[in-house]
Amino acid sequence: MADAKTEIDDAVNDAKAQAKSVVEDVKEHAKSVAEDARETVKSEVTARAKAARSAAAGEVNNVAAALRRAADESRDGSPQERTFGQIANSLADVSETIGNKDLGTVVSDAGNFARRHPLTFLAGAALAGFAISRFAKASERHDDYGTDYGRDTDPDDIVGRG
Repeated sequence: MADAKTEIDDAVNDAKAQAKSVVEDVKEHAKSVAEDARETVKSEVTARAKAARSAAAGEVNNVAAALRRAADESRDGSPQERTFGQIANSLADVSETIGNKDLGTVVSDAGNFARRHPLTFLAGAALAGFAISRFAKASERHDDYGTDYGRDTDPDDIVGRG
């Protein structure tokens, strides 16, 4: 009977050791999978943030170019020409900064600039808003007249029976 009890105790201890080993293996595998998933998510977020920064920098650069054109079309030496030129140069710098820095740094820098130069910041934001609004309106497709404009398609109306 003692031999059977010893065999049972040994079997239980072996089962416990195997179960513990399996649990440790599962923990390690889960940890590895979680780490891989974290790295994948991190690289995807980084790539998307970089693409968003690049797109934002491009848009700011477009606004700066529009302001440069407005400055060029203004009277030489006029306040509008100088203002548009200064804002265009500032926005070009902002565009470069956006493209080269991470989003947190850009937001922090923008906040610092707004605190140091509130009027310039507000003027630039207003002009950027107007420029974006004009760009959006110019980009809309207008099909007010359709393809039948200037033509009557009802044959009864053409011959005077309508």
